[in-house]
Amino acid sequence: MATKRIGIIMHGVTGRMGMNQHLIRSILAIRDQGGVTLSNGDRLLPDVHVVGRNLEKVQELAKNCNVARVSADLDAALANKDDAIFFDAGTTQMRPTLLQKAIAAGKHVYCEKPIATNLKEALEVVAAASRAGVKHGTVQDKLFLPGLMKLAALRDAAFFGKILSVRGEFGYWVFEGDWQPAQRPSWNYRAEDGGGIILDMICHWRYVLDNLFGEVKALSCLGKTHIPDRWDEDGKHYEATADDAAYATFELEGGIVAQINSSWVTRVNRDDLVTFHVDGTHGSAVAGLWDCVIQPRMATPRPVWNPDQKQTMKFRDDWQKLPDNRTYDNGFKVQWEMFLRHVAEDAPYKYTLLEGAKGVQLVECALESWKERRWIDVPALKA
Repeated sequence: MATKRIGIIMHGVTGRMGMNQHLIRSILAIRDQGGVTLSNGDRLLPDVHVVGRNLEKVQELAKNCNVARVSADLDAALANKDDAIFFDAGTTQMRPTLLQKAIAAGKHVYCEKPIATNLKEALEVVAAASRAGVKHGTVQDKLFLPGLMKLAALRDAAFFGKILSVRGEFGYWVFEGDWQPAQRPSWNYRAEDGGGIILDMICHWRYVLDNLFGEVKALSCLGKTHIPDRWDEDGKHYEATADDAAYATFELEGGIVAQINSSWVTRVNRDDLVTFHVDGTHGSAVAGLWDCVIQPRMATPRPVWNPDQKQTMKFRDDWQKLPDNRTYDNGFKVQWEMFLRHVAEDAPYKYTLLEGAKGVQLVECALESWKERRWIDVPALKA
C-alpha cells in the first residue's frame, strides 16, 4: 500500500464556511486520518496550499491549522504544476472568474455554491471545464445530512408508496445588528454584493428536490425584504437591498408538489433549523438535519375536526423515530472524499458544475417568477 500526495489550492477559506467545513472538518480531517483509501488500497493524502488576498489572515489560519503552504499570490499558486485541484469558497461574484483562471491553468476545480450569480456565467464555466477536460464538482452538502439520507432510504424502500407532497421549512431569526450582532455577514443583505436568500438557498433546494423526490419542472416564488434596515459588522447602518425571505412552490416530475419557505426573519418553533415533511399514500416522514420520524399507513390515527372542543390528541406521540443504525461522517468531508477519488482514479461522481448550474438556473427562474408574479417552467439543462 502506497501513499500518494495530491496538492489542493484552497481559496476563500478564511471565512466561516470555508474554514470550518472545508478546511478543518474536511481536508485537514482527511489529512489527519491518513488520507483517502483508493480502490487499489493506496492512500491519497491531501497537501494544502491556502491562498487569500490578506496574507496576514491566511498566515494566522495556517499557523493555527498546521498548514505549511500559504500565499497571497493566486497566479503563482496556479502556476505550480504539483497542485492538481483548485477549490473556491470565496464570494459568488468572484467565483466564475477564479474558476475560469484555474481551469485555464489545467486544474481540476471544486467549489461552493452557487457557482455564479447568473446562468450565463455558470454555463460558461461548465463549457470551459468540458473543453479543458478537467474534472469538476460543486458542493451539494445537504444530500449527505443524516436526516435527508434517512429520507432517501425510506424512498428506496418504497415506504412512501406514491409521494404526494413535500413541505420544507428553513431558517431562523438573524439579528438586525443594532442591539445585537448579526449571525450572518452584512453582504448577505445587499443585492449589489451578491446577497439574498433566493440566491443562497434556492440552489440548495434544486439538488435536494431533484435527487430525493423528482426533477423540478416549474415553480412559483415570492421574495420579500421584510427588514429594510440593518447594521453591519462595524455597527454602521445600511439599507438592506436583498431579499431576506422566499416563499416557493415547486412542481416536480410525477406530479409531486413541494413547498419550501426560506427565511432569515422567522423565530423557530420546530425540531430543527430545517425540516422536510413528506406525505405519501403509504406513509409520511418528517426529517431535520439529523433525525427522522415516520408514520406508516396502518399506524395513522383518525383525527376528527371539532372546533368546539379543546384538542386532546397529542399528534407528535403518534410518530416513530428512526434509529441511527450507522455512523454519519461530516457531509462536506464525505463529498470531498468522493471528489478526491474521482480525480485520482476516475471514480463515479455526479455532483458536477452542471449540477451547480442547475441551481443557478432555478434561482433565475425564482427571481423571474417573483418579478412577473407568475409560474415559470424550468426547462431541462444540458452541458
